[in-house]
Amino acid sequence: MARPEITTAQGNAPHIPVLLDEVLEGLAIQPGEVHVDATFGAGGYSRAMLAAGAAVHGIDRDPDAAAAGAALTGEADGRFTFHAARFSQIAQVLREAGLTQVDGIVFDIGVSSMQLDQAQRGFSFQSDGPLDMRMGQDGLSAADFVNTADEADIADILYLYGEERQSRRIARAIVAARPLQRTLELAAVVRKALGYRPGAPKDPATRTFQAIRIHVNGELDELRDGLVAAEAMLAPGGRLAVVSFHSLEDRIVKRFLKLRSGSEGAGSRHLPDLSGQRRPPSFEKPARPTRAGEAECARNPRARSATLRVAIRSEAEAWGADDDAERRAA
Repeated sequence: MARPEITTAQGNAPHIPVLLDEVLEGLAIQPGEVHVDATFGAGGYSRAMLAAGAAVHGIDRDPDAAAAGAALTGEADGRFTFHAARFSQIAQVLREAGLTQVDGIVFDIGVSSMQLDQAQRGFSFQSDGPLDMRMGQDGLSAADFVNTADEADIADILYLYGEERQSRRIARAIVAARPLQRTLELAAVVRKALGYRPGAPKDPATRTFQAIRIHVNGELDELRDGLVAAEAMLAPGGRLAVVSFHSLEDRIVKRFLKLRSGSEGAGSRHLPDLSGQRRPPSFEKPARPTRAGEAECARNPRARSATLRVAIRSEAEAWGADDDAERRAA
């Protein structure tokens, strides 16, 4: 099957779906099945799933994705439906479409190539644009956050979501430089605060931009809720495939699948034995994670940090959200 390479509506370089062959192998699509592309973007995975014979539902909260979704709807002979929604709303939008179960769901977590390549969206620190970063193009923007938040709150966000060790220094520099309205302004503040020298292996603005983007879009909570919604909609034997791009995302996916497959271990010997209270696993033990090979990384540098996790839904009842909430509170 030819590899889909989707040129964005803005005419930029083609979007190449990451780990496409491995995702399709994990989904094991059979003709006539119903699958969900929970992060539609430019439609790369959706096109590949349609080519494999599935009926596909694409979901995306970004209004810019709707144009690509409309075009694909017209091309797919009734086998593709686009939903303008957050992927945490999978269960709601699919049930409204008359579905009670689906055979496979794929997530491609984080900022899409389509969003990153458009300077006016404000996601990239390598090109100048408004300091925006909103995936759904509504609500709190990155500029709103950096220009109004307390210094301590900015430092906390940079530390939690960017794993930035110098978060306090950067937060102090951001507050001193306010107001900030452009991506290159913020990038320059971060680089100056950390004494960046051109040619260094990694731009220090990377972690700050990641952290602010995750915060303004509520990405980690969205991921947790999306996984729970996917669990509820997958039929027994249905396949879940999740591609993530940094450790914070992958940790959530790994922990979710470990808990739901009963692979979390026995726990501390100092705590009560709750083994008799455990619910039947809602997923089979997941496959080992997959990462992009050298050829794909050479063709698509963004694949370097990608991790794919695949798991198969068991026949057990979905756990829902409460169990994870209780475990986090424990």
